[in-house]
Amino acid sequence: MKYLKYILVGFAFGIVLTKAEAVSWYRIYEMFQFQSFHMYGIIMTAIVVGVIGIQIIKRKQLKDINGNLLIVQDKEKGNARYWIGGILFGLGWAMVGACPGPIFIMLGAGFMSVGLILIGALLGTFLYGVVKDKLPH
Repeated sequence: MKYLKYILVGFAFGIVLTKAEAVSWYRIYEMFQFQSFHMYGIIMTAIVVGVIGIQIIKRKQLKDINGNLLIVQDKEKGNARYWIGGILFGLGWAMVGACPGPIFIMLGAGFMSVGLILIGALLGTFLYGVVKDKLPH
């Protein structure tokens, strides 16, 4: 029962993403074909909201639910890994037409073929866990 609020926020987020067509493979296809601004607008809005939120957390020294100070660590220096990771993420996103975030939303909406994407995402996560110590971080 103590996790009910998180489940409700998840449902609300899923409804918003579905209504905004952010989980539509067609909208994702349009984005990667540079045919529509729709998804770019959603992503840019998310970036702006995130930047503002992080600045509020840092400047107001907000605390979590347990009273501990929220600390946002700066990213480590490095360029290549962000480019490589971003390209791999983008290629996967473009190939399957689904970002990992809305996989469960699409399953909940009845798109059962997304189950294959979920299996691929879980397999990729597992494989990363196996080789992460051998990667240059």
